[in-house]
Amino acid sequence: MMKKNSILFTINLTFFISFLLISISFVVLSDVHQKRENFLLHKRAAEISRMFMAAYKESGLTQKLREDIAQFNFSILSDEKEIATLLNSKDMKLKHRQNKRHYTLGFLELNERHFVSIRSHKLQVILEDKSVDTNNKNIVIIIYLAILSVFLFLYLSIINKLRPLKSLNKIVQNFGNEEFDFEISSANEDEISKLMHEFAASAKKLKSIKESRNVFIRNMMHELKTPITKGKFLTHLPLTEENSEKMQKVFYRLESLINEFATIEELLSTKKELRKQEYFLEDIIDNAVDILMCSEEEVYKAFENSKLCVDFDIFSIAIKNLLDNGIKYATDKKVTIKTEGRALVFENNSQELHYPLESYFEPFFRGDNQKSNQSFGLGLYITKHILDAHEMDLKYEHKNGVNRFIVV
Repeated sequence: MMKKNSILFTINLTFFISFLLISISFVVLSDVHQKRENFLLHKRAAEISRMFMAAYKESGLTQKLREDIAQFNFSILSDEKEIATLLNSKDMKLKHRQNKRHYTLGFLELNERHFVSIRSHKLQVILEDKSVDTNNKNIVIIIYLAILSVFLFLYLSIINKLRPLKSLNKIVQNFGNEEFDFEISSANEDEISKLMHEFAASAKKLKSIKESRNVFIRNMMHELKTPITKGKFLTHLPLTEENSEKMQKVFYRLESLINEFATIEELLSTKKELRKQEYFLEDIIDNAVDILMCSEEEVYKAFENSKLCVDFDIFSIAIKNLLDNGIKYATDKKVTIKTEGRALVFENNSQELHYPLESYFEPFFRGDNQKSNQSFGLGLYITKHILDAHEMDLKYEHKNGVNRFIVV
């Protein structure tokens, strides 16, 4: 049931009242028009009748009189049988009667034909008015129907424009339950349709932010596991200078991870503006190794120390993830970093990927690798976002038992 305070109720009520007013106005105007037409018709018929009686008294019902009357679009019916048939017709209507000094006028109507009956003690004749336009009434009806059609078209157009509001209302109701996936069926360019498309775009952004929060939390859980495990292990060892230095590295790693998490969260949930500068590749690799807390034996460096224009902190995270994957899944727990022209290549001895590289760009995708339980499936997802932000791409190939991840 439509609520009284709704927009549709107000529009329907407004159009209904407007329809009644238009209809009443046309009825009144049509009645006034008909009365005016009848008045002019009777006045004209009375004048013709007076001219007829004057000429009849002078020379009788002559052919000349018939011709003169015909010039005024009147015809004379003088046959008594024809006159009797007309007057006795059950559909004949007497509209008006006028009593003159020597004769009586009766204004008659039969099936939209108009007649004037002239009766005296010596004469009974009927004049038929041929000039009456029977289409006048139809023209008024046609105009009314035309205006009503335009009125109905405007009403339906407005209702159609407002129809997306119902869909938007349902979408907003479901939006509170975090249902971000919905389709916009309206392809119009009006304000309501634009509002729906803007709302859909906002929902898409919120969904992306929600997903990035999930990525952030799971990545944080995974990354904190290693330094916390090392820290627990160190607490059971004697408090030596070497162990103390290792403990400091653990805390340094935790601090670096917190900063890294903040950077990842900002990168994934918003369009972070990169602070690009030129850095030596070796400095970026060393920073990534420090973040990963891996040994130098696990990373074999065979690259030219060229310069890259990147955001140092963010790009180091991408390198760290590629190193982490390379070491984790390598049969010998080693990864080699090479440069081939402008490309940066990460190689490790491992089985070929079971799925296309694009599948591993999805968050939490781990495939069916037995070692996948060590990972939350976020490394390449984050790496892909970082490389996209740097307008770079990641490619993959497998040759002679070696996995090659190529940054170009």
